[in-house]
Amino acid sequence: MSIADNKKAFHDYFIEEKFEAGLVLEGWEVKAIRAGRIQLKEAYVVIKNGAVYLIGCHISPLLSASTHILPDPTRSRKLLLNASEINKLIGKTERAGFTLVPLNMHFSKGRIKLDIGLAKGKKQHDKRASEKDREWEREKQRLVRSAQN
Repeated sequence: MSIADNKKAFHDYFIEEKFEAGLVLEGWEVKAIRAGRIQLKEAYVVIKNGAVYLIGCHISPLLSASTHILPDPTRSRKLLLNASEINKLIGKTERAGFTLVPLNMHFSKGRIKLDIGLAKGKKQHDKRASEKDREWEREKQRLVRSAQN
C-alpha cells in the first residue's frame, strides 16, 4: 500500500534501477507517516561513510506528539540496505554519473519501506518528449472511449 509518491522524480530523471530500503524512524515519525503527513518532493538520497541517508524528506509531526521530545521534520534518516546493494550504489554513483532519488514510500508486511531509484538526469528536450508521449497516450484513450460510444 503506497503512502507517498515522488512524481517529480519520474519527470526529472530516467530511472534505471529500483531498490527497496527500510528506514530508521522515531516513534512520532511512524505515527505521522501512518497519518499521511509526509512529503518526498524535495527529498534526495546521499551516501556518507558507507551508509545511505534520506535528506530533505518532510514529516509533519502530529499535534498529539509527546512533549518530552522535539520533533525535527526534516532530519536526515538512515536507510537500511544490504552491504552488496550499498557497494553497488557507491560504484554506480561515483563512476557512472548516476544519482539516487526517493521514489515511493509504502508499507510492506507492516513495515515502512522506501523505494529508491538509481537515476540519470533528463535534459529539457527529454522532458518535452516524455510529456508529448504522455499527451498522446491520453488522446488515444479519449479516441478509444469516443469510438466505443
